[in-house]
Amino acid sequence: MPRYFKVKTIIITVTLLLGMILMVAYFKEPQSAFPTDYFTNTDLKYIYVNREKEENSITPDQESLPPKCEPNMDARKVWNFSSLSDQIQDFLYYRHCRNFPIILDLPYKCGRPNKPIDIFLLLVIKSPPKNYEQREVLRKTWAKERSHNGKKIRTIFITGTEGDGFEKKRLNKLLVLEHKQHRDILQWDFRESFFNLTLKQILFLEWMNRRCPHARFLLNGDDDVFAHTDNMVQYLQSLEDNNGTKHLFTGHVIKNASANRKPNSKYFVPLQVYKERSYPAYCGGAGYLMSGYTASVIYEKSKSVEIIPIDDVYVGMCLAAAELKPNPHIGVRTLAWYIPSKMIDKYDPCFIKELLLIHKFPPAKLYIMWDEVHNPKLKCGVQLLNWWNPFILKSVV
Repeated sequence: MPRYFKVKTIIITVTLLLGMILMVAYFKEPQSAFPTDYFTNTDLKYIYVNREKEENSITPDQESLPPKCEPNMDARKVWNFSSLSDQIQDFLYYRHCRNFPIILDLPYKCGRPNKPIDIFLLLVIKSPPKNYEQREVLRKTWAKERSHNGKKIRTIFITGTEGDGFEKKRLNKLLVLEHKQHRDILQWDFRESFFNLTLKQILFLEWMNRRCPHARFLLNGDDDVFAHTDNMVQYLQSLEDNNGTKHLFTGHVIKNASANRKPNSKYFVPLQVYKERSYPAYCGGAGYLMSGYTASVIYEKSKSVEIIPIDDVYVGMCLAAAELKPNPHIGVRTLAWYIPSKMIDKYDPCFIKELLLIHKFPPAKLYIMWDEVHNPKLKCGVQLLNWWNPFILKSVV
């Protein structure tokens, strides 16, 4: 009998010890994906902690959809309204609309509220629904989600709706299939058009403010550029004293550009839309880099800066309102590039391998170029590079 009680006591003791160990393991706070000093003394600390409290009480599925935005019929009172094109009239009717229902969401792209992912470079790519080939090539090349130099790169394609009737239905189905496979589509219920690119930009910044305020840097660009994202990571790592919490906005800076008053131009902006003669400095919208801090500033200013159709100009207007400036980077070329010889192939990888971004590239040429610039046997002669010397990345890093 004493032996029985002794064995029983040992079993109970062991059971209690195991229970205590399991309780400690269960209630231990999960390790953050961020360095311990990341949120120290930064504005992002305030933004993220408050966002976490909000999101812990509301799951993505419970979020209410914004009400349908109705046209502002007072737009007809604008001077000479009837003389404006249907596209500009439609823009003025809906200029005030900044909220649209989201069709395809990525609520956990940047992690969960209690365990964010340390995203170093978030690729935000404007892509209409029909551009399936471009998206597929980008996923296999510069927009592939991966790590480079130990830094995480993540990808989001932002889009609206396109077409009518059966065509619209098919394109929406295409995006659903892509979304299921890749988890990289953000789609809102607004019509894709050149005049709605600014709206697309604002909707993304609002999404980022809710879902991904801790991303350190962003590439904002089109789906027809060659972006050397490996070089971008290296460039951003070389910045002194900026881990995404200070101002950075860099690309191909355009200054003293006049508002286009030619009605037949794609970029036509009438006086009824924008009264000033010229635009503030801005970066070409085909591709530019910015910090997470600057993205949050642009979003806050967008709440009070009146929308104009030209999205890159509008971002420049928001920067000006915040008294911030875009900075030029010689490695970003958003206008057509020129090689002064028919004897040289403009798609020679030696012209591209040191750049950050160049516009524009058809999908097939982009696919080939990405492979060629990563060829370890690629050798670029000094004579060839002299043709391209003004654009060499290493001269500005």
